[in-house]
Amino acid sequence: MSLSSSVDSHAPEVAILRVSGLRCAGCVRSLENQLKEQPGVDAAAVNLVTGTAVVTYSPAETTPSAIVESLNQGRFQATLAEANALLELPTASEETSLPRLAIALVLLVLSSVGHGIDLLPGHWPMLEAMIWHWGLATIALVLPGWEILREGMIGLFQRRPNMNTLVALGALGAYLISTVAWLWPALGWACFFDEPVMILGFILLGRSLEQRVRQQAQRDLRSLLALQPQQALWQPSLTASDRWPIPVSRIQVGDWLWVDAGEPFPADGTIVTGETLVDESMLTGESLPVAKGVGASVLAGSRNVGAAVTLRVERCGRASFLGQILDLVVQAQNRKAPVQQMADVVAGYFGYGVLALAAATALFWSAIAPHFFPEMTNSTPLLPLKLALSVLVIACPCALGLATPIALLVGTSHAAAKGLIIRGGDVLERSQQLDTIVFDKTGTLTTGELAVAEINLYGHYFSEEVLYLLASLECESHHPLAVAIQKAWAATGQTTELATVTEVETALGLGISGWIEGHYYQAGRLSWLRDQGVDCPSLEVETHVALACDRQLIAVVTFRDRLRPEAVSTVQALQAQGYAIHVLTGDTAKAAQQLLEPLGLPPTHLHTDLQPQQKLALIEGWQAQGKTVAMVGDGMNDAPALTAAQVGISLGTGTEVAIEAADIILTRNHLEDVLAVLSLSRTTFRKIQQNLLWAVAYNIVGLPLAAGVGLPLWGLSLTPGIAAACMAVSSIAVVLNSLSLSRAN
Repeated sequence: MSLSSSVDSHAPEVAILRVSGLRCAGCVRSLENQLKEQPGVDAAAVNLVTGTAVVTYSPAETTPSAIVESLNQGRFQATLAEANALLELPTASEETSLPRLAIALVLLVLSSVGHGIDLLPGHWPMLEAMIWHWGLATIALVLPGWEILREGMIGLFQRRPNMNTLVALGALGAYLISTVAWLWPALGWACFFDEPVMILGFILLGRSLEQRVRQQAQRDLRSLLALQPQQALWQPSLTASDRWPIPVSRIQVGDWLWVDAGEPFPADGTIVTGETLVDESMLTGESLPVAKGVGASVLAGSRNVGAAVTLRVERCGRASFLGQILDLVVQAQNRKAPVQQMADVVAGYFGYGVLALAAATALFWSAIAPHFFPEMTNSTPLLPLKLALSVLVIACPCALGLATPIALLVGTSHAAAKGLIIRGGDVLERSQQLDTIVFDKTGTLTTGELAVAEINLYGHYFSEEVLYLLASLECESHHPLAVAIQKAWAATGQTTELATVTEVETALGLGISGWIEGHYYQAGRLSWLRDQGVDCPSLEVETHVALACDRQLIAVVTFRDRLRPEAVSTVQALQAQGYAIHVLTGDTAKAAQQLLEPLGLPPTHLHTDLQPQQKLALIEGWQAQGKTVAMVGDGMNDAPALTAAQVGISLGTGTEVAIEAADIILTRNHLEDVLAVLSLSRTTFRKIQQNLLWAVAYNIVGLPLAAGVGLPLWGLSLTPGIAAACMAVSSIAVVLNSLSLSRAN
């Protein structure tokens, strides 16, 4: 399989950036807008979970370096992603470092100790002193909370409020109000220095747990990354005996590499010396090692399990098979489903809405509530401010922003580890609406390899003799029919050496002739034999080879493609799930019906004698009837239909054009993977819906509670610290729910 294609120098190109400073969906929307405003940038998609941005740009107008330089002048920091680092998570310094988390938790414990001082032995007046709690809150803001405060204030001043803005306002508000109450006790305000400590402690703890779960979510993709070795043995020439280890990133096309037995191949290339066995199971699904020698191609990530060989590098880095698979996965994780685009739009304005709600909460409880609930407001003068702070802290744009990308990350990573490349969230969403699945016949439902189906005898010859003579005539040919004849002869188990053929003549595309043991043999089409003076009956046969001896017809061998072993079970399983199944082929009706009879499809669902444009017209016709169509194919003739279908599925042995046109690529070339990828798509999309439902429900319930709706009804209110804990739990719940996808079968 190849994922590469020729590139127009004027065509848009794609750059993948690693970005730090992403905190919530508001950050995602802000960064995407910044990228799209840059000259030459056609499109940009940012993934909150992986910290990556996929940018489509015009190379005539800008460069990846210019895009990165422009971004780095603002609050986001970006670097160009290396091939081996595409799937690495942001570093600790970019997210939550362990020292910051440790300090926050220690401060949280020390702050809590003051409330349980009666349980401690001895007398600890210092722990009850207000200066102790002020000191803990100050340290919490200055040390572990500094990054949150800085980024939050930058977002506020740039009029792009994000999650850090809400947390920073909540923590700073609680700190400043408590400081004023402590310095001017005559105001009669209560101090709550514990709240900033609790807010920052819970937020950092939640982010740390969330990051660990994200790392666990990527373990499927890390198994793909593990296929790529870190070093390779480079040799200066083909015959050189000296070899040096070099980083894989320094490999170039044309290099000579020595690959020892037991080592993975570090690049795509051609074996130039030696013979070995190659384990391609992780890439192609082939369970048994494949014998390969000089001239054979190998893929990066496959493993040499035989003997040492020398490899000439053809493709390396992101251009290699493995590199392109990883590129596709990263780009897929940044392609958004329509439901995510809507969620991102909502989350982009979420910060403004929460700030407005916090202000409205403070206004209501200070100006309106005293007239209706005087007993509540009079006894707690700081109630309006505390409730406003709780609103700021409990709001969770993060859960809304994580809902889709975290499920997409886990789902596509799990799929990629099984050889199923899903190009994006939009493909997942369209897959849920499918009602019609269309298969191309040749190479998709069939093996694509012709085999001898029948031998019709017209002389005093046996079938084995016919195969012997044909195999002798065709022994030097690599034509598919010649290969099928040679396989059929080998299957007889005969050990007789093939005959020597003299005066061989070939009529290209028509037949071959030669002398064997004093007799003149001709093999080819019946029409060609007639033109050569052979008396042939009028027969209606499909693909065939006729054999004549001394210009007398002795046999007609017919050939037929074979159904894949899993074709019948796959089609029947799809029918059982309610899909309408159709088959398209360029074969005649008679040939197609004979081959596809085991599938049990109605005659009206078998479409024969089709040209590529006719296949396309059928797809468009079904769509015009309101059908949602998936097309499964593998060849050049499938590309127009693959592109037109709502979901195009290409098997891994397909052509480059077909693979480029497909929305889903089955790299292991197993037909039953159609079932697997549709099942995983359904499961992943359900997780996305569950996550979005949870994120929306959490905010619908949490924000009113934080605003004090429960006070007059049940006497229930949330402190800013408890609100922070709820916010942390909401994000972790989304991540944990998505992580269950990694156990999907």
